[in-house]
Amino acid sequence: MPGLRQLALALVCTLGVCIAPSPALAKKARPPAREARTAALIAFQRDLVSVLAPRADALPLLGAALLARPLPKQAKWNDFHSLIARAVAAPDSGPAQRWVQLADCDAEADACPNAAALAALLEQAPDNAAVWLLKLGQDVRADKHEAARADLAHAAQARLYDDYTGTSLQALATSVSVLPPPKATLDPTAGAGAAGVQAMLVFGIAGAQPQPGMHAAAALCEAADGDQALGADCRQLGKTLEWGSSPLARSLGLHLREVLADDASAREQARRERRDLVWQLQQFAQLAARAQVDKAQAQHLLGLARKGGTEMSLLLSALRDAGVPTTAPAGWDPHKPAGAGPATVGPGHAAR
Repeated sequence: MPGLRQLALALVCTLGVCIAPSPALAKKARPPAREARTAALIAFQRDLVSVLAPRADALPLLGAALLARPLPKQAKWNDFHSLIARAVAAPDSGPAQRWVQLADCDAEADACPNAAALAALLEQAPDNAAVWLLKLGQDVRADKHEAARADLAHAAQARLYDDYTGTSLQALATSVSVLPPPKATLDPTAGAGAAGVQAMLVFGIAGAQPQPGMHAAAALCEAADGDQALGADCRQLGKTLEWGSSPLARSLGLHLREVLADDASAREQARRERRDLVWQLQQFAQLAARAQVDKAQAQHLLGLARKGGTEMSLLLSALRDAGVPTTAPAGWDPHKPAGAGPATVGPGHAAR
């Protein structure tokens, strides 16, 4: 699946990864000043969790759970397991909380995703293709091929695709503002100040969302040659994914359109649109990197996240607000590094 591998490389620059990861996940040796800042960031993250934990509504509890998840040696009453369970039990809880609960599992015991959360999602959001693709991936790993084929059929019949990253971004962006970042957390070499710290936490942590079985679905559909029913399901699924909530979903949708198309012009159009998607990811990566040195850019990205929506809508809004075209320039080569070549939009062109 060369197309998906290409997108996987580009997705290093998606919303959850193109800003530095949560400080609790970084383990490389650092100079003393950086060690002190990392310790301050972890302490700040713990303080945020402590302030949010007494809340009773689902969104701040989701934010608290996401903030607590990467923290080492977190107290049991304030850890990811306890907080996501409370978020799921909140009166205003929805599928987004259950989706994050999928990660409340023991990977070493091969108990992921969380079976109870997946069963609840199948009942709560049966019209979401992401839920069925998650089950598809699980069934493929368990060699349940007939069940996987049925999962794909359900995904094809679903009305939408949403992996709820937009809700997680909203929960985090709202949560990080309950306390001001202490001075010790600020990067003295960057100019974004408190907003830069908040953006780093929000977009770094949101990158750890559970992911459906995209490669498993692609493999099934690429084997559809001669199976008209499977091919029809894959084409319908592809249309849903093209309008899905995440860049990876859109990538798979375009990939399916390309490999299942009957004529060369349709295949070429799908390739062009996937090239545009890689362009969008690379340009958003530049905007996100600027958020660490540009206070206005960091504040703008945080504001977009607080509005909710989807990962894809946030990405496109950020590009349009910055004056960056969403279609790749003629002659642009997606295989070159993001900063190479005259066609790449630089900080000057992306200024708001």
